[in-house]
Amino acid sequence: MPKPDPQPAPDGRPCGGKGKALFLDRDGTLIRDKGFLSDPAGVELIPGAASALQHAARLGYLIFLVTNQSGVGRGYFSLDDVAAVSGRMLDLMGLPPTVFAGTCVAVETPDQPSLYRKPSPRFVLEMIAKHSLDPHRCYMVGDKASDVLTAVRAGIRPVFVASGRPELEAARRAAGDDLAVFPSIREFAATLA
Repeated sequence: MPKPDPQPAPDGRPCGGKGKALFLDRDGTLIRDKGFLSDPAGVELIPGAASALQHAARLGYLIFLVTNQSGVGRGYFSLDDVAAVSGRMLDLMGLPPTVFAGTCVAVETPDQPSLYRKPSPRFVLEMIAKHSLDPHRCYMVGDKASDVLTAVRAGIRPVFVASGRPELEAARRAAGDDLAVFPSIREFAATLA
């Protein structure tokens, strides 16, 4: 479920206007995907993830975290465990929690009715409306076909990174010629303006 009150932009400026944003997957995009990770001690950053977020924030992008965590719905771990893992990720990056303008943790399992579980575009669409974002200046970055399909369904730009458990062929089927592919978030962030 999303946090009820997303934070202001990382530099403290008010949100509004036709802004730009990054919607980021966590596991496989920012940290190594270890499958149902619930122990903060297991967090391992994807090289360049911290500098990518810092660069995007400096350029004025709002940054949102969008993560499927069906381990909660399956009873493997709690939302507190998810928060602890994300907190450890930010500690290792040297970034404050306010780097994220909003966070969506979807706890549904694949066989449950889904409100926020990717590829649902609901959270992305809610944040576009809340922050008056320009969909043409928004990106969804992830390593799975569900991330790409979320972008397609939300009408924003899909970016596939091959740093996790890549599903490139499925991602290409979801996005077609509109799919940008990068080795990791570091290389993608270097293209931002």
